[in-house]
Amino acid sequence: MILRPIYSISVRVNGPETAPVYKFLKSSKSGTFGSRIKWNFTKFLVDKEGHVVHRYGPTTSPLSIEKDIKKVLGEI
Repeated sequence: MILRPIYSISVRVNGPETAPVYKFLKSSKSGTFGSRIKWNFTKFLVDKEGHVVHRYGPTTSPLSIEKDIKKVLGEI
């Protein structure tokens, strides 16, 4: 029998109890719906200095942002 840890952490991404990291991300790059995160899987691309470079909607495929990620990493 293999036992695995169960992770059950809830983090608020909108509203008065928004986690500090999401306050920072949302204030750095607003999306189609303003600063609110509309749905799961919203993605933020952050460079090595901690600047938010881009915000992607929940329907954006992670594979479709590969070029942006490589650019931020200096691979392009």
